Amino acid sequence: MAPCDLVTVPARQGLEAVDILRRGAEDAVGPVLHDDEDDTLGFVVPAGTAAAWDVPGSTCTKTDGRGLRLTPEPPVEGADWLVPPGEAGLATDPAVLRRALGEAARIIEAADNCC
Repeated sequence: MAPCDLVTVPARQGLEAVDILRRGAEDAVGPVLHDDEDDTLGFVVPAGTAAAWDVPGSTCTKTDGRGLRLTPEPPVEGADWLVPPGEAGLATDPAVLRRALGEAARIIEAADNCC
């Protein structure tokens, strides 16, 4: 498997970002892993993304292709693919993901501050 990195965000923000990405350009979202135990989503991004990732409220882990298998079976116990590898492109573009996460944070903040 080609090396990749993994951007992890709280599930609420991640789900909103997936919706935003799906409304955008076709194939804008790559594989996405949902970790039920930690209530997070993990977006597969190209290798090297971790070196410059600076989005507040998220982390980006360098995997070097170790510990993350892009197969139909989830790579860790307690997790499942929200967007399986076979139904998605190879990786989400980090710049596109950054914009979607920012928009998702603004939507969540507006919803939480409403009424």
